[in-house]
Amino acid sequence: MTQQIFTLPDVGEGLTEAEIVSWKVRPGDVVAINDIICEIETAKSLVELPSPYAGTVVELLAPENETIEVGTPIIAIGDAAKAHDGGGAPSGAPSASASASPTAPAAATSAESPVPTVQEPGIESAPLVGSGPKADAAKRRPRKSGASTPLNQRAAEPLGQRVSAPVNQRTAEPRPASTPLSQGGAEPLGQRGAESQPNPVVGLLARVLAKPPVRRIAKELGINLADVPGTGARGEVTRADLESYQAQREREQDAAPQFWDHTTSSAHRRIEVIPVRGVRKATAKAMVDSAFSAPHVSIFVDVDASRTMEFVQRLKKSRDFEGVKVSPLLILAKAVIWAAARNPSVNSEWVTTPSGADEVHIKHYMNLGIAAATPRGLLVPNIKDAQDLSLKELAIALNDLATTARAGRTKPADMQDGTLTITNIGALGIDIGTPIINPGEVAIVAFGTIKQKPWVVSGEVIPRWITTLGGSFDHRVVDGDLSARFMADVAAIMEEPALLLD
Repeated sequence: MTQQIFTLPDVGEGLTEAEIVSWKVRPGDVVAINDIICEIETAKSLVELPSPYAGTVVELLAPENETIEVGTPIIAIGDAAKAHDGGGAPSGAPSASASASPTAPAAATSAESPVPTVQEPGIESAPLVGSGPKADAAKRRPRKSGASTPLNQRAAEPLGQRVSAPVNQRTAEPRPASTPLSQGGAEPLGQRGAESQPNPVVGLLARVLAKPPVRRIAKELGINLADVPGTGARGEVTRADLESYQAQREREQDAAPQFWDHTTSSAHRRIEVIPVRGVRKATAKAMVDSAFSAPHVSIFVDVDASRTMEFVQRLKKSRDFEGVKVSPLLILAKAVIWAAARNPSVNSEWVTTPSGADEVHIKHYMNLGIAAATPRGLLVPNIKDAQDLSLKELAIALNDLATTARAGRTKPADMQDGTLTITNIGALGIDIGTPIINPGEVAIVAFGTIKQKPWVVSGEVIPRWITTLGGSFDHRVVDGDLSARFMADVAAIMEEPALLLD
């Protein structure tokens, strides 16, 4: 029997090692070309690895949760036909004739009689196909009954991908004026008439989009739907979203009483050790390098984003944006692109040549990075050539980027060659912070939460939707005047989105 040995490939550009997070196959399983055999975590992302061979899994040559170098053998795959020898023998069980053969693989190959690695002459292995998120399995519609549908039924989508997703920006239930307006939530079903309000934006808060059964279950469980990230069409909160949120809440509540518990006097057992590797290790190194190599300077500006909120509501009602999730982050992204064209040096890189000369490389394209918290750590995927996208295309790109990042399926290529980054800390209800510049860039913009606050307009104090923008800049490239002009331009678009039409 022939046997193929698959070695760990370089799934990125120049990566030298990766960690096998989990095996998806076991010895005896029959696999086809491009079947997913394992998940690996590199310094860039979590990647599903497809099989380049068809056959029966003979042996797993690398353990889980261990970092191995590129080129290390990870799996042995034999002839698929051998798996069916012996009539009704189960898959992976060797037949009598196969056991007698000196080259047939046994369930546990002894060290004294190793199986030779052979590749049939004239047969080329099929190329690997890019691995992406699998299509969701069809979900069964809930049965109609008078009783509440139990929440312990698992959704078709893997629970971990939803539970660990970062808190999304949401549109809240109607609340008092001081309640913060989250920035990327489900589309409202309706709105109050603005004519009776002193500020035309007041009253734009509306109900989260969700079907009646989902609302009923949420009410029974005491869950505010505004706190649940919606992944359905146009930001709808689905039953699966509710199940994931409830499961996460239950885990947190169940674990809380035991967190401080120490039943032993051994001090070292009260310390939880978490190995730093993969994405988290790479991110930590990048942030240290950036913080101690680029002299950071930060500035902040309060912005009246009421016109932006009105514009977002109009886009949500537009037929052109039907089925597309729209949030204030879209307007900010467009504002950053617009402002960078007026202040090109913020979209550049400080480069030291091999000869030791320093240069500033101004980039006439925008690969717009969006910082995203994921189960594997902080990732900054970017939208390539964002300056060429229409408003709708940019909205779709932002949605795809966020969905892929939360699922842990961001490709290494999507995190390379960024030119300027936005970090949306407002999604977590934070007003503002001082961000660290992404390595290879000279500017990053922090987007705080949008809240109703008293604001003076034409001598009158009225409620307006206010946000705070923060920017950090590499002071070697961006001086105080340039950083101020750039942030003022971004703020101008947030205050009056119609300027984008100029």
